[in-house]
Amino acid sequence: MCCSHNIEERSVPATQSTEKFDMDLIKGMKFFDPHVHMTSRTTDDYQAMADAGIVALIEPSFWLGQPRTGPGSFKDYYSSLVGWERFRSSQFGIKHYCTIGLNSREANNEPLAEQVMEMLPLFIYKDGVVGIGEIGFDDQTAAEEKYYRLQLDLAKESGLPVQIHTPHRDKKRGTQRSMDIAIEHGLEPHMVIVDHNNEETVKEVLDRGFWAAFTIYPFTKMGNQRMVEITKQYGPERIMVNSAADWGISDPMAVPKTAALMKLNGISLKDIELVTYRNAITAFAQSGQINEADFVTAIDQSARFEGNSILRGGQQPRIDKSSIIIS
Repeated sequence: MCCSHNIEERSVPATQSTEKFDMDLIKGMKFFDPHVHMTSRTTDDYQAMADAGIVALIEPSFWLGQPRTGPGSFKDYYSSLVGWERFRSSQFGIKHYCTIGLNSREANNEPLAEQVMEMLPLFIYKDGVVGIGEIGFDDQTAAEEKYYRLQLDLAKESGLPVQIHTPHRDKKRGTQRSMDIAIEHGLEPHMVIVDHNNEETVKEVLDRGFWAAFTIYPFTKMGNQRMVEITKQYGPERIMVNSAADWGISDPMAVPKTAALMKLNGISLKDIELVTYRNAITAFAQSGQINEADFVTAIDQSARFEGNSILRGGQQPRIDKSSIIIS
């Protein structure tokens, strides 16, 4: 649901910078990516993210690129988010959390949406689920509003934060509408993370007390040069950045790259930490599921999940050498 090929968002010319990402700029820094679709990524991406200092992430439920045709496909997908993907992430030393929800695009298939709504309570109380999401509007239809409202009620009942997907088209109106409805349903703004913001929406989101998340996405949504200027203008409070890193053209290294660019542009390390690490933890820790002590995990890639490992053939596992146990 993060990306669409029919959008009316501000874009930049499709040119590539010759400036290389210098890992030394972020040496010793830690990052939390609060919106990244790792189901779409490879183990090489996990390794690169870990090497860059990403210690934890949140994987929201989203649209996989084509419509799911039955409730079983949703059940299997949600099961993978709380099962296999959580395990796969741990094999690279990254703590994996997720948000569970019916995305707005598939809310328009009402017979299927009704079945998915019955399924959601089976998943939202599982370990590692830190919110209801990503939910909200796409085409801003009556069906999307119906299931958005039902999921807000579910969030309120469960005490979980809400992760809102703001629409690609008519974004300002969709963002305002999303916030209005959340307030109408009795949610406190501090329990709602409004995602995919841009220059048009950020001021109102912050002024109304919501969390403002920004997806750093090549050629659309929000480039990290623009993100630097937004951080300078509005400061770091209640602002966070993420990569989305879905099946479209995207970059799972967007968070550390943005931190590096912020550092080059004179933003303080304290403010960078808030935007790329601390704020996401504060927002989603309201779920009661996040403890920073859990981010430090031993890595043993010989481990298995339901009999399966991330290794193939004669591959040798990466084993945590800091362990006192030698086996």
